[in-house]
Amino acid sequence: MSKYAFGVDVGGTTVKLGFFDTEGTLLDKWEIPTNTADSGSHILPDIAAAVKKKMAEVGAAKEDVAGIGMGVPGPVTEDGVILKGVNLGWGVFNVEEALSALTGLPCKAGNDANVAALGEMYKGAAMGHANVIMMTFGTGVGGGIIVDGKVVAGKNGSAGEIGHMPVNHMETEPCSCGRCGCFEQYASATGLANLAKRLIKAFNINSVLKYYEPLTTKEIFAAYHSGDELAKSLIEDWGDMVGKAMATLALVTNPDVFVIGGGLSKAGDVLIDIIKRNYERYTYHATADTQVVLATLGNDAGIYGGAKMILG
Repeated sequence: MSKYAFGVDVGGTTVKLGFFDTEGTLLDKWEIPTNTADSGSHILPDIAAAVKKKMAEVGAAKEDVAGIGMGVPGPVTEDGVILKGVNLGWGVFNVEEALSALTGLPCKAGNDANVAALGEMYKGAAMGHANVIMMTFGTGVGGGIIVDGKVVAGKNGSAGEIGHMPVNHMETEPCSCGRCGCFEQYASATGLANLAKRLIKAFNINSVLKYYEPLTTKEIFAAYHSGDELAKSLIEDWGDMVGKAMATLALVTNPDVFVIGGGLSKAGDVLIDIIKRNYERYTYHATADTQVVLATLGNDAGIYGGAKMILG
């Protein structure tokens, strides 16, 4: 009978690894650099080496390990094919088969946002719930959708890419995806700061925010708390947009809970209060009781989700 499992979260800068027992208890965690040289060809061998090293440290044989669950930054099909990991230099290939061949262990892979949502359902803010939508507001906007305890990945693993919902057909600046007017261009931490700069430049607004370089959401929320009119307007408009988006998503999957993560979530309860107020303004009466909570696992959500993929 297996004793252990590995959870892996592959990021553009580091790979996070977690070593778990079969009850989902995190026994150890560590990071290794993400070596994107040579089209990312070193990443999986590096992960395999790290896994084997940990197994040697604890004296675990292959039969002691249930497998490796891994979140990767890109869409992943049901049979383990990643459809390009642009930030890693990866093309299209079966990432599950490749890592399994290197380690001799069963491997499962999924989109990193979906895997993080699974982690929050497993051991985080959404424990005890089977219908979850996780939204992360950071450099971009990520999403993970879980229905009846299972990740909704869709035809090719692209379900949950809520950051690229079109919300403004008048936008002329391109999103990272190449289109214009995506949700993450306004709702992400990056988007919120960029919008503040655009407004200051266009209208010469008198605001403390004009004196910050670089301008980040930390300064925007500090100004919001101090009563700065531009900051107040930005945050209220942000909440309005997020509330509408959540009300729409709730009509599609009817979640028990929305889990809010990413860099913007560091604003804490004030962010949740703004989101709740706007969500309640727009939501359908039957979805009005959906909970809105802060993520609790932080950067560990991906490794917990990876372990859950293997442990079931």
